[in-house]
This record gives sequence, structure tokens and C-alpha cells, in this order.
Amino acid sequence: MGKRLLQQRAGRGSPAFRRPSHRFKSNAKYRNYDDAEKSGSVSGEIVDFVDDPSRSALLMDVRFDNSERKMLIAPEGARLGAKFMAGATAPIEVGNVLPLSALPDGAPIYNIELIPGDGGKLVRTAGCSGFVVSHDEKGVIVRLPSKQIMMLSPACRAQVGVICGGGRLEKPMLKAGNSHYKWHATNRRWPNVRGVKMCAYQHPFGGKQHHKGKSSCTSRGAPPGRKVGHIAARSVGRKKTHVEAAKAAEKNVL
Repeated sequence: MGKRLLQQRAGRGSPAFRRPSHRFKSNAKYRNYDDAEKSGSVSGEIVDFVDDPSRSALLMDVRFDNSERKMLIAPEGARLGAKFMAGATAPIEVGNVLPLSALPDGAPIYNIELIPGDGGKLVRTAGCSGFVVSHDEKGVIVRLPSKQIMMLSPACRAQVGVICGGGRLEKPMLKAGNSHYKWHATNRRWPNVRGVKMCAYQHPFGGKQHHKGKSSCTSRGAPPGRKVGHIAARSVGRKKTHVEAAKAAEKNVL
């Protein structure tokens, strides 16, 4: 009797594939968007740095003057004892939280809100940063690390600077044991074996000598065991250049 497909086991959410949320330190969200930040600013101090296994960047523990404490994603250049401010009137300095309407064009930002008050959703990976492109009547145009352009509300908040830990991938792992502990911290499956190297009862692409033996395109509504490969792909293969496209058009005309 064969075993269940690995994709089916992972899709079900068994304990072997769940993230160890009981070891996560914080969700790294902003404080509540109250009148103190909308009309003025609140100040605090960075009292500690925390290594959270749920994310690639360090967290900074901020203690505000009103005895409130929050853990936020630390930028490059942050240091212990540095002043921290959040609000519309806060200075444009590294690590401070300001609404997009108060940031100038070209400012590097991260931990950007999609909706004012959601705590930060975009650009939260180590070494990443977005940029304020321009201000418009409809909102603020922001460029993400993926080169995507988004129009956001001027009331959405963001932190100034670049997220720390950008060079974490430059040092080689040197041995498999280091990779094991790296991925074990977040319960990621490692090593990942290619599907074409598996048996037929372990993966839809398995059972062949060197190739899949079938198309790798999969529909959007496929079950977890079959949803592998190019999922709902618009096109596959190498994109044609302008010259190749012109030649193909000439052949079709002839």
C-alpha cells in the first residue's frame, strides 16, 4: 500500500508542517493609530534587540514615554538607547514611523500599511526597502522591492530606512548541518527533493527516468496532491524576443 502524497500531508496542516508559533516573539505591528499620532507624535527609546525565529530581520524593543512597549522591525543603523518617534510630526530619521503624506519623494521605507491602522503589511524581509515615488491627489505612489507600483492612502504609515540583515545570504552555509538548523527554526521542509526524482506514488511528476512525462500545467482548482508545477500558468517556456515574434508573424502571414 502506498503512502499519501507529500503535498496532501502538507496541505492538511499536520503538526510536522506547522510553524512553531509558540516560539514566535511578536507580530511586529505598529501601535494603535490614535489621535496622538494623527495630530502629533509619541516618543520612546530602543531598549533591546530581539532575534525572532519567525522572521529574517531583528526586532527592536521600543519603550514609549507612556510606558507602552512595542516590538518593531529594526532598520540598518539602529542602536541601543536611540530615540524613537512615531506620528505625523515625527522627524524623518531612520526607524521612525510616519504617514506617507509626511514623507518626501525618494525616501526609503519599509513595513508599509495597506490600510491605515492595520499595523504594517508590506516590505518586511531583511535587507528590503520600498521608495516613495510621488504624491498625487488620489494618494501616494510607492515602489516595492519587486518593482511593483502601488497607490496607497496618504494616512498609511511606514518606517523610514532599510531593514537590517541584508547580507545574511552572502555567507555560505559550508555544510548541510547549518542548513538543517536554519530551516528547522521555522519548521520548513528541508532538503526539498525534486518531484521528478520521486516515485509515482510520492509525486505527480515521479515515476519517470529523466522527465515529467506529462504537462506541468495545473488548474487553479486542483486538489492538494495534484497542485504542483505551473499553477494556472498563462504561458510557459522561454519568452520570444521582438525579432522572433516578427519572424513568426511573417510566417503566419505567408
